[in-house]
Amino acid sequence: MTKRLALLIVAGLLVLTGCAGAGEFGASGRTLVIAIVSNPQMNDAISLSDQFEKAHPGIKLKFVSLPENQARAKITASTATQGGEFDVVMISNYETPQWAANGWLENLQPYVDSTPGYDPADFIPSIRDSLSYQGSMYAVPFYGESSFLAYRKDLFDQAGLTMPAKPTWQQIAEFARKLDNKAAGVAGICLRGKPGWGESLAPFDTVANTFGARWFDQDWNAQLTSPEFKQAANFYVNLVRDYGEVGASSAGFSECGTRYAQGQAAMWYDATVMAGTNEDPESSTIVGKSAYVAAPVEKTAASGWLYTWSLAIPKVAKDKQAAWDFLNWMTNKEFVQTVGKTYGWNRVPPGCRLSTYQIPEYRDAAKAYAQPTLDGIDAAREENVRTQPVPYTGIQFVGIPEFQDLGTRVSQELSAAIAGQISVDEALEQSQKYAQTVGDSYRETK
Repeated sequence: MTKRLALLIVAGLLVLTGCAGAGEFGASGRTLVIAIVSNPQMNDAISLSDQFEKAHPGIKLKFVSLPENQARAKITASTATQGGEFDVVMISNYETPQWAANGWLENLQPYVDSTPGYDPADFIPSIRDSLSYQGSMYAVPFYGESSFLAYRKDLFDQAGLTMPAKPTWQQIAEFARKLDNKAAGVAGICLRGKPGWGESLAPFDTVANTFGARWFDQDWNAQLTSPEFKQAANFYVNLVRDYGEVGASSAGFSECGTRYAQGQAAMWYDATVMAGTNEDPESSTIVGKSAYVAAPVEKTAASGWLYTWSLAIPKVAKDKQAAWDFLNWMTNKEFVQTVGKTYGWNRVPPGCRLSTYQIPEYRDAAKAYAQPTLDGIDAAREENVRTQPVPYTGIQFVGIPEFQDLGTRVSQELSAAIAGQISVDEALEQSQKYAQTVGDSYRETK
């Protein structure tokens, strides 16, 4: 085990809390323990899980549902130490190839290939490939996403403003200035400020990319105090401080989603999966009032991210067939139909299966955002979002194990700058030190 990997595991253990052991047999049969992120689409799956239990009478499901930051820490610590707490884990395309290489995950390709009707060719290719290692899938996608900008058509019309199909960040900043109405409780824009490598750093990194910034040069020299990184950080922090939501330094995806859906923001830049919530009458007061355009750019052709929440089986899981049966249920074509018919087609997990976009009911319900979602995922390629070469993979993350800790530390500094506790320069000076320590370790192994 490398020194870097050991440090990652220790960091995860610091936040790991105990839970009952997975895969135990009880009087009523087998219990699968599933670690899952508490986002809206996942909560829908939990609410429908009794259907799986009815179809599999020997299997009971126990969900450990946590906010993103907590879920990532707990799942990482358990999987890395092979603790066996979970039979199924929800992870992303950041963890999957790394953990597959480490031998922590079960190779799902034999299950995928032998399950009638599962149809892995139906997955959007970039999503499928991002969950593969050496040609085999080690996780299967529940939903996929890029990022785009939602905006209130009615507020733009009232202000006499026109949103371009491919806006620049400078245009967005000007729109935010004109539409910000603190007296009415409407922010010009919602942007995440909540600490976490998968929270505020996700949108911020896309801004950094399109401003020409990078985390490391090709020799692993940290670049967080470079002119490009400083420009991006100042732009992001000032935009959210001047025209963003109240309490922005503690606002993540869920908080921004609630504010936007309740009519408290004129624009929201975030994951494409947001659209289902925006257009859901049960959770939104602005249904039908939004339009969706490509992620804003500055110096690049595109700037959206590529991400997928997916399900995997830890290598140490005791009953892998039962675990796969659950994965199959939650990620197959029939599940999409079940969600659409039960909760409405806006709540279908998006950005995953091509066949979803051929369902007439979904195409009608998602007509405002289906194509922008697919376009964003297609454009989310590293060659489209960068101006300079880098020694790592990933768009809104750096594809190395240390990034969970490094990214969170940097996000804490930026969040403090958004809160006005420190300056942007101070935040980046400290962030540079964190990043250089990581970069030094990679130069030592070259």
